[in-house]
Amino acid sequence: MLLKIYPENPNPKHLKIVNECLLDGGVIIYPTDTIYGLGCDLYHIKSVNRIAKIKGISPEKTDFSLICYDLSNLSDFSKPIPNNMFKMMKNNLPGPFTFILDANNNVPNIFKSKKKTVGIRVPDNNIIREIVRELGNPIITTSIKDDDEIIEYTTDPELIYERYCDYVDIVIDGGYGDNEPSTVVDCTGDDPTIIREGKGILNF
Repeated sequence: MLLKIYPENPNPKHLKIVNECLLDGGVIIYPTDTIYGLGCDLYHIKSVNRIAKIKGISPEKTDFSLICYDLSNLSDFSKPIPNNMFKMMKNNLPGPFTFILDANNNVPNIFKSKKKTVGIRVPDNNIIREIVRELGNPIITTSIKDDDEIIEYTTDPELIYERYCDYVDIVIDGGYGDNEPSTVVDCTGDDPTIIREGKGILNF
């Protein structure tokens, strides 16, 4: 299904369709403030494995992140965060950043792996944040890449739908996406370290 949702005022009926799909173990493609993402409810292990298969990677070696509505449930997935790191994250979110944190014991259970870190995203995109808010917990996220050697990320949701319609349950058309990924910031050391330059300028 290709489902049009407007970011300025997401239709509650459309959000309900997406959430029922996620609760049922569905896999969706959705817009963020950077590139389009591929995701599922983090508590559906079969769906996580399905995404790994779509990406052509082993579930144990995934680098999936979590999309959260805000920072209120960080403690569910990460070890305690120093005040300076939390303040820095709060200053930059919602925004085009992925923050790498030390994972607590819940995360390996979700991914069925030995994962010791977890990536956290709070995108500045009303559609996916409202979906996550209504779902009541974060979703697994990974980026949609293009097979083209020149065009790394597909920005047109209709083209994304053509390519992935046989693999996912819903593609959300939230308008054209960006072709620049998030900036990845490692927060596991004493000071935040940018490990991938992407969209956005980090405010320290």
